[in-house]
Amino acid sequence: MKICAWLKGRVEDLGCKDRLVIAIGGFHGTGKSTYAKALAKTFGLRHVSAGGAFRKLAEKMGLTLKELGEKAARDRSIDEMIDNMVREEALKGGVVVDGMLAAWMAENAHIKICLTAPDKVRFERIAKRDNISLEEAERFTLERERVEKERYKRYYGINVEDLTVYDVIFNTELLPLENSIKILENIIREYLSSKMEC
Repeated sequence: MKICAWLKGRVEDLGCKDRLVIAIGGFHGTGKSTYAKALAKTFGLRHVSAGGAFRKLAEKMGLTLKELGEKAARDRSIDEMIDNMVREEALKGGVVVDGMLAAWMAENAHIKICLTAPDKVRFERIAKRDNISLEEAERFTLERERVEKERYKRYYGINVEDLTVYDVIFNTELLPLENSIKILENIIREYLSSKMEC
């Protein structure tokens, strides 16, 4: 608790809160939104989720994620709308953005973190979150990611498997959630202490 208060205070003391941008990327089921929400809370920042926006759009259009993904493969404007939203929110500053393309769309991010997890763990998390079988989660996720990889390469020339864009790569399976979040908070704290000029 003291560490969290210190971290938040550090951002405010430096006058960085309105400028700080953290980008959280990774494949589905790695914990992007979970970690982004926690970090946003710790640092007193806004949270913007590309995946959350995609899910809301699917719901609004009365489509499943798979159906919207198929539509996005034919209609570039769907991805562009969501990606432009992430880009605009990042430019405002004072935000944690998460999404598969967050590190590319938030070009001004001060720190870019890629979350990873073994496929089995990712599929288990997705099955639990979406209340589907493990087999269904695996099949759906692999197909979704295959389509997205192709789409992002075609639309933007981005290879989402190229991790060189990230400053930190972190396996979310290694430790309990709370411990993992503390490690990332400490990494960001060290970054703020040594790199950020406010």
